[in-house]
Amino acid sequence: MRIFSGKPMMALVGATCIAGATMAASHAGKVHDGAVGARHAQMQMISYHTGVLGDMAKGSVDFDAAMAQAAAANLKHLAAMAPATLWTDGSEQGAVEGSRAKPEIWSDAAGFAAKFKVLEDASAALMDVADLDALRAGMGGVSGSCKGCHQGYRGPKN
Repeated sequence: MRIFSGKPMMALVGATCIAGATMAASHAGKVHDGAVGARHAQMQMISYHTGVLGDMAKGSVDFDAAMAQAAAANLKHLAAMAPATLWTDGSEQGAVEGSRAKPEIWSDAAGFAAKFKVLEDASAALMDVADLDALRAGMGGVSGSCKGCHQGYRGPKN
């Protein structure tokens, strides 16, 4: 029985390495694409629930304590999501289509996490809101947290 050796063996090893690298790159691309899609969904949900609260605060819809409390609870939970699966290293703007994430998300991970914590805390403060005045008073913390994060960690539209 003859075992592969020489040039055929080198070609086989080379082809295996290329196939493995291609598969790994393809998998990384899927992970990053999925992460970008998932965090877009997270941001859409944050926007939706902030809109529910904001519309009540502005008076464009009637205040409903139960609805406000539910929206605030959902915001709190969205802000508290573990970032590891959403903010994958290598999925910044320019590296993955559709991403507006600035590299500072990874180079200043503690600052980025702190921005989500501000939203989580501001939302938690609204979870027991009982009247329109209390909602209006608490909305500054929610909208301010969004603005603060977007200014430092979201890139311009492509």
